[in-house]
Amino acid sequence: MATIKFDDGKVPYIDLGRDYFVRLENDEFTDPKSKEKAARELRETPDVIAEAIKELRAKLQDEKSLHVPIDDDSFLLKFLRPCKFYPTSAFALIQRYYRFKQKHAKLCDDLVPATVQHVYDEGLLYFQPLRDQNGCRILVLEVGKKWKPSKVSLDDLFRALQVALEAGMDEPRTQLNGAIVILDMDGLSLSHIVQFTPRFAAMAVQWVQECTAIRLKAVHVVNNSYLFNMLFTIFKPFLSDKLRKRIKFHNKDWKSLTSDVDPACLWPRYGGTLDVEEYDGRLIGELLTYYQKEYEEANSYGYTKKV
Repeated sequence: MATIKFDDGKVPYIDLGRDYFVRLENDEFTDPKSKEKAARELRETPDVIAEAIKELRAKLQDEKSLHVPIDDDSFLLKFLRPCKFYPTSAFALIQRYYRFKQKHAKLCDDLVPATVQHVYDEGLLYFQPLRDQNGCRILVLEVGKKWKPSKVSLDDLFRALQVALEAGMDEPRTQLNGAIVILDMDGLSLSHIVQFTPRFAAMAVQWVQECTAIRLKAVHVVNNSYLFNMLFTIFKPFLSDKLRKRIKFHNKDWKSLTSDVDPACLWPRYGGTLDVEEYDGRLIGELLTYYQKEYEEANSYGYTKKV
């Protein structure tokens, strides 16, 4: 049975047995393969890093109404890596990120795991134990029959998604390799679809496309029926060509999914060969609560006045 344990450094992880586990990987990557990839794809070399951090820090110092930890290199790297170490782009991303939080306070204030534990208790989102063949984090969202809007509002579902992705954004290896999402629509019904409005769709797509500091490599939609087409029409007008091309529809064609994602990284129900216990999504919420102080600190950052 999957349980939360602690390693010798008192870092929490979900133990799945047989050397499989889920943990947040907050250490900087040091292996030659990752460093080579970072240099090739992100222009990440010592000289570029130093100059980019210097320029980004200067820009943030001039943004007087924005409170962020400008002396924390790891914070700056979180935004520089998705922008391939172009300081102007990273600065613009930081502005969009915190302006979004300011504009949508109801969805972004007090964004700590404890406020959305009930979402994780329903097993609606969790990480696969392994990264994919490209080192991407794999986040699974089950928003069909598992999702009961009477228990979990759409707003809380979105808040829980932010909490999960915030954890990924802090992982150097995810900053480098990015993330993929498996959107499991099994059991989607009209009662789910009516929760969505064009206004919510526009907001959510803006957040994904413009405000998150993460390299979203693909969204794989599985178990989608004709009802999903109704839902997708709400979101489609707001999608950029870039994101639209990264959304792939597989329904129950597991050969199609595993042609994109190594089956060794997926549970059998998604056509994979990962022979390890499917843990309760509740444990992800519990794991993240051990980082309560980090989330509280992150929530203290932002614009101090209207901009």
